Amino acid sequence: MSHESSQPPVARPHRVVVIVDENSNPFELGCAIEVFGLPRPELGRELYDFRLCSPEPRTLMRDGFYTLTGVADLDAAEEADTLIVPNRPDIEVPRRPALLDAVRRAHGRGARLVGFCSGAFTLAEAGVLDGRRATAHWRWAEAFRARFPAVRLEEDVLFVDDGDILTSAGSAAALDLGLYLVRRDHGAEVVNAVSRRLVFAAHREGGQRQFIERPVPRVAEDSLARVLAWAQARLDQALTVDDLAAVATVSAATLHRRFRTQLGTTPLAWLTSERVALACRLIERGEPSLELVAHRCGIGTAAHLRTLMRRHTGLSPSEYRRRFSS
Repeated sequence: MSHESSQPPVARPHRVVVIVDENSNPFELGCAIEVFGLPRPELGRELYDFRLCSPEPRTLMRDGFYTLTGVADLDAAEEADTLIVPNRPDIEVPRRPALLDAVRRAHGRGARLVGFCSGAFTLAEAGVLDGRRATAHWRWAEAFRARFPAVRLEEDVLFVDDGDILTSAGSAAALDLGLYLVRRDHGAEVVNAVSRRLVFAAHREGGQRQFIERPVPRVAEDSLARVLAWAQARLDQALTVDDLAAVATVSAATLHRRFRTQLGTTPLAWLTSERVALACRLIERGEPSLELVAHRCGIGTAAHLRTLMRRHTGLSPSEYRRRFSS
């Protein structure tokens, strides 16, 4: 008689592979490592299986800042569930054929593709963006359109989610897109834990503007921190812009300008995002009543909650519960 265990094999975590090529940007590589590559003992589980690979044994990073060695070769890309492609400042230099072939093969077998900053050029050069939506750093938008007219470039947004291909704008937007993917993969509770460790906002809408104007240095009195904390503690209440302005002791128009300057969004849009984020956390924690969730988040009704969750997460509350509830 066989005494083999009937326990199913433990599935490996989602595998994220980053291809690093000559003159790649260190900042975006660091973002990928911070979001996907670090162990998360505070969560009690491994979120991702993270690997770096390169076409060459030694890779000189941007402007010769340092040389990367000791990483896997391009064969590692063949096992990626998510493949992050190289991004470089020399956008006119063609990518290596072997690298582009690896991107095409990953796309052909259904891997998720991600391009940070100028990574959209790599994806477009591989031919996987034709007819698709994408974004890139604002300074290269004109050059991108000229080279890849078949791609539907969206300027002045932080990132674009086109299903199995996602792209982000200038450097710091790599963190926004990375955290967005963690939220999509693991839910609001996990992404909040990751963002706290990063000391970075857990969620900014992809459609926010790339370039947040800061014409003069802000003084301490202009900080929104006190207003944001006050509002976050009262999301179950019917807050208005006038309420927030009163706490900040400024006019509604001045508050609106400060939100635009410091957060790149409006007070009402920020409030809605915070309400939806709270709703996601409550659903993940097992709250069964959508009406109660809607009430505790200040959203009003379950019907309105369903509309907002679909708009912000792409999932209905029931779908979100099935995917992320503990």
